[in-house]
Amino acid sequence: MKPRVIEISCLHVWRELSNYIDGQIDPELRLRMEEHFKGCKHCSAILDGTNNVVRLVGDGRTFDLPDGFSDRLRKRLETELPEQPPDCD
Repeated sequence: MKPRVIEISCLHVWRELSNYIDGQIDPELRLRMEEHFKGCKHCSAILDGTNNVVRLVGDGRTFDLPDGFSDRLRKRLETELPEQPPDCD
């Protein structure tokens, strides 16, 4: 019989994402997060994006960003990201 997995919220997943990627969480929490990723497209996308950033930063290559990029990105994030994380039932 498969063990019952207690659901975990998106906010909890986001708080533990770095530890998950680094393999620094206990097996029970890992299982809960993996089950959450299976049912939550939003959190799965965040995991994929974070893994991509880790790979890009870790490969040692650098590149120049266009002038004003950081300011434009910050403004866009401020306008498009919600104050609270979305519910992902």
